[in-house]
Amino acid sequence: MADVSDPKIDEAYQDVRSDKSDTNWILLDYESDRSDKLQLTATGSGGLAELREHLDESKASYAYVRVQYANDKESKREKFILVVWIGPSCKVMRKAKISVHTADVKQVLRVYSMEVAAREKDDLKEEPIIIRLRKAGGASYDGV
Repeated sequence: MADVSDPKIDEAYQDVRSDKSDTNWILLDYESDRSDKLQLTATGSGGLAELREHLDESKASYAYVRVQYANDKESKREKFILVVWIGPSCKVMRKAKISVHTADVKQVLRVYSMEVAAREKDDLKEEPIIIRLRKAGGASYDGV
């Protein structure tokens, strides 16, 4: 079971969800290789591109991101995604715990439109994610 009790995690989650804040992503990492306690390690306002720079290829991490996009000429949308990052050099035992820990993380990072499982930084390129959000989002008058 993952420990997501740090109040800073919930505060940062609320900050990303707030329309009054520029913060649009948070990153949670484990305290150490052997710990199951998650901590807030970074926040930012530069979207998925900035988040990718903070991901460590030897770690498993969780991120919560607000993605803004225009669905068509008439509308702008904001959707939230949950990112489950397992870097290509992540240790086997950490990988094995991720599915169980993800359920615990979802108890805190509750509201999101889509979960993105990322193994490479390219899995977090904005355009393919926006295409998936558009398809899941309903009405589109541009035929997307």
